[in-house]
Amino acid sequence: MSNVTTLLDAKSVPAAKAALICPSRNETYSYGKLRDEMNRIGLGLSKIGVNKGDRVCIYLDSSPEYLISYLAIWRIGAVAVPTNIVYRGEELLHAIKDAGASAIITDSLGVNVVAGIRQNAPTLSHIICVNSSCEGSVAWESFPHAPAAMRAVNCLTDDLCHIQYTAGTTGKPKGAMLTHGNWMTALDAEREALRLRQEDVYLGIYPMGHVGLSWGFSILRAGGTYVIMERFDLDRYLDIAERYRVTILAGMPPVLHSLVHAPSGTEKRLMDARVIISGGGQLLPAVWEAFDHRFHIPVANSYGLSETIVIGSGTTTLPDYPHLTMNYQSVGVAVGYTEVSIVDVDHPEKELAFGERGEIALRGPSIAKGYWNLPEATAAVFRKDGWFLTGDIGYLDEEGILYITDRKKDMIIMSGWKIYPTEVENVIIQHPAIADVAVFGIPDERKGEVPVAAVVLKPCTSLTETELGSYCRSHLAGYKIPRTLMFVDSLPRVHGWKLLRRTLRETYSTHSPIL
Repeated sequence: MSNVTTLLDAKSVPAAKAALICPSRNETYSYGKLRDEMNRIGLGLSKIGVNKGDRVCIYLDSSPEYLISYLAIWRIGAVAVPTNIVYRGEELLHAIKDAGASAIITDSLGVNVVAGIRQNAPTLSHIICVNSSCEGSVAWESFPHAPAAMRAVNCLTDDLCHIQYTAGTTGKPKGAMLTHGNWMTALDAEREALRLRQEDVYLGIYPMGHVGLSWGFSILRAGGTYVIMERFDLDRYLDIAERYRVTILAGMPPVLHSLVHAPSGTEKRLMDARVIISGGGQLLPAVWEAFDHRFHIPVANSYGLSETIVIGSGTTTLPDYPHLTMNYQSVGVAVGYTEVSIVDVDHPEKELAFGERGEIALRGPSIAKGYWNLPEATAAVFRKDGWFLTGDIGYLDEEGILYITDRKKDMIIMSGWKIYPTEVENVIIQHPAIADVAVFGIPDERKGEVPVAAVVLKPCTSLTETELGSYCRSHLAGYKIPRTLMFVDSLPRVHGWKLLRRTLRETYSTHSPIL
């Protein structure tokens, strides 16, 4: 049996124990109830015609139903295609059409968006609505209870279970193909890294449409309790951590920054925490050091990607090894069965020596199979010898500790959100008044960096920042919208064509965000 959902079939965890808590709804799911719901929705999907290998899109806000949807889809051998509720119609439609999804699970927040794009999604046969309804949909609540002994569909470790869309430099998101075997090894790697145990309580803030949800699954794998927080708010974060005596805190650079500047006495509210996770962007050494000195909570500063299920095949600083964080700069050492290599940027077959900077390559059992229906993009970064080229630049010291120094790509990471300039530019350039545009990141103390846009108008046209901001908000997810919009006469280019983003970053790095 190779189905990842067997993690909930463990007999060592009492059925009555709290598995999932949603404070905003005052709901608790025991391990027994979570298994029952997983089986109920899984059986319901099967009965409406979802079969092994079929793709099912999830379009919900972070919630118990989101996590249950993953489990139910995997339980019957189907393939989860998670998306984020902040997606607009065009973004959601791309995921549905590219994956060839036959079904989608949504709710009152997403049902109108789905209805608006349904006619353009010919493969979409089934809509399952949670606490809502739309024409031709099936109610989540209408699925009958499944037999308590319902078994998971038998899958091979190499069977696909998840397509995770990650934006690419072409502007169109690419679907990383993740398998049951990828997920099983990733959960064990995270459990090992954090030394997870049944007594642990995890406070999760990562969007469930992102592979950061793996930390939540890992706590369930260990028999602990997962407390959901839909989005970060410092006061609620502290209230929940104190109320539920949280031992494992989800974090990212903006969270640690907020905690460093929190009122005196905040330390006591986190007294049960034994580790905090940071990832999704650079944790500035000054912030890390200040957090360490004030809270004395080890930081699992983690490095991984969607294609590796976070640290499934990645690195992290380990709470049991404080020497990894003494300089407040490393992203730790390889976890589980991961291998790390630094290779020449132009000749990736050439491995570099300790201390030499090059492209970071990862190899391990959680590396994705490649990109869905993109053989050329797959061949470019998933090498035949098993190494995955991350596109990030760094070096290894003689102890095998990894340091990230730069990015090969122009990706912007804001509060853990990955934003690709080309995708945003492709939307902005469609405005009839715009002749040219460049999107790039500038440093931000709290969020790491934020996207900004330099715009060139067409002759004899006019456009205000307010008008352009409104246009962006109607076509882009909120986190992708440039925080500063500036009008310029021209953009710096080599020989009139190659954009010099570095020049723009250097020129405008002192500008403050205005949106």
